[in-house]
Amino acid sequence: MALRRFRSFTLGAAALAAVIALPHYGLARPAAKRAPAPAAAPAVQPAANAPKLIVAISIDQFSADLFAQYRSHFTGGLARLATGAVFPAGYQSHAATETCPGHSTILTGVHPARTGIIANTWIDQSALRSKKQVYCAEDENQTAADPKDYVASVSHLLVPTLGERIKALWPASRNVAVSGKDRGALMMGGHVIDSVYWWKGAGFATLDGRALTPAAVNENKALGEVLAQGAPELPLPEWCKGKDRAVPLSATFAVGTGRFAMAAGDRNAFRASPRLDRATLDLATELVDENKLGKGATPDVLSVSLSATDYVGHGYGTEGAEMCIQLQQLDLALGDFFIALDSRGIDYAVVLTADHGGFDMPERLGEQALPASHRVSKALLPEALSAAVAAKTGLDAKGLVLSDGPSGDIWLRRDLAPADKARALEALKAELVANPDVAAAFTADEIAAAPVGTGSPETWPLIARAKASFYPPRSGDLVLMLKRGVVPIPVPGPGYVATHGSPWDYDRRVPMLFWRKGMTGFEQPSPVETVDIAPTLAALIGLPVPAGAFDGRCLDLDAGSGDTCGATK
Repeated sequence: MALRRFRSFTLGAAALAAVIALPHYGLARPAAKRAPAPAAAPAVQPAANAPKLIVAISIDQFSADLFAQYRSHFTGGLARLATGAVFPAGYQSHAATETCPGHSTILTGVHPARTGIIANTWIDQSALRSKKQVYCAEDENQTAADPKDYVASVSHLLVPTLGERIKALWPASRNVAVSGKDRGALMMGGHVIDSVYWWKGAGFATLDGRALTPAAVNENKALGEVLAQGAPELPLPEWCKGKDRAVPLSATFAVGTGRFAMAAGDRNAFRASPRLDRATLDLATELVDENKLGKGATPDVLSVSLSATDYVGHGYGTEGAEMCIQLQQLDLALGDFFIALDSRGIDYAVVLTADHGGFDMPERLGEQALPASHRVSKALLPEALSAAVAAKTGLDAKGLVLSDGPSGDIWLRRDLAPADKARALEALKAELVANPDVAAAFTADEIAAAPVGTGSPETWPLIARAKASFYPPRSGDLVLMLKRGVVPIPVPGPGYVATHGSPWDYDRRVPMLFWRKGMTGFEQPSPVETVDIAPTLAALIGLPVPAGAFDGRCLDLDAGSGDTCGATK
């Protein structure tokens, strides 16, 4: 069945104490089997009208701009969701608009400053290994069998997710997650998760020490056949033809006219195409059946993070034929997914949002009325900054300035004496703010002393945006913010021509769509935040949560005199 769907992309039819006592979990491991004890009635019952299944969907790099641009063309799942409660200006309010921090906000209800997920990667100079860069979804204290690999883990996430809170109160509830990326699944699922899968190489994988369940085995078998055979081009919708234009990036490299043809065995082409999202949703459907989601007495949670839009955005930009095809196919795949849930008779509620937005490549933006957009100067790379600071201070340049790119967190070498570090930090900040590509540079002390952002998120000053993703044990000695329109990729190459990660609204602003069968839809254009999602869903199902657990607020999803937030508002 999964194989047939892959060949048909255009045929889509369309007890409170338990919660308070949640521990800081380590890597989840399968529990030893034992005889089940009789289930005791929970001290707190779900709300009388609570849905049986919460479906939380994140579309990686699905900006509010893309939603608005293509909204009139959607006919499938996104069209259905647009009939519900639509918040077109949701905000990932923090500055570090990357995949891992963004996903960490969606079902925790708190900013990255509290989740501890400050970026996709950070540098820990105290790490007991030669590699000091730490990935947000790895256990750096474990060694993978393959030296080029890592052990996936959610241990860096400091707070519980909604699915964990539900399971703490109602242990029979199921918490399931699936994604095209491990960080997408793990940051939405959390530490205590019944079933979790992500795409890895040529199939779906799960946590170390867990065996694949039949749903994943069957899906991987079908996908193996697809990869072995390859696949033809996908059709270009009529309304995408205006996007179908080549934009050269070098004498031998251009983007803008791709159709996602896949040669036999080409894993990269599969991943950076609509086929990845279709596979993720196919597996999600199979996990619904395998875990009997939505069939119990208490609510279940299914988290689905769809990654292809991000891979397409990075590889081809956001304004070409490739992105147009991707969004049409995604809309159809979501439509089929919702129809599959309908056919199972499940009472489910959906929230769809994104981990961050995105920005097109400057070569095309320059042709579309934004000539100021350009690629960042190589002078902001760590090697160049190390040399510049060393020249000003007389310090050894080797490894003096550390970062994983020309924006975001920057660290100074940890063996510097306090006086030398102060001199180096002063020289580094002066070097940065003098660069014409730089909007701001804030030291850790400046960010720590700054007030937390309040009020509407689009009005927050830059330092408040930085503070929302600032966690002192992991954050850098300084945070660098580029000017609006400066793309932090000095030289483009195949698979990486455009990106995100800035503090600007094109990266922070995402849609937030809530839908449930029978609800009266409405549209609220005023800004809200992704940290509002978890409290909104908690209130919808009647889940008690201690005061201060969330940074966000409950959004009332009743368009009339009713109030889905009740006493939590």
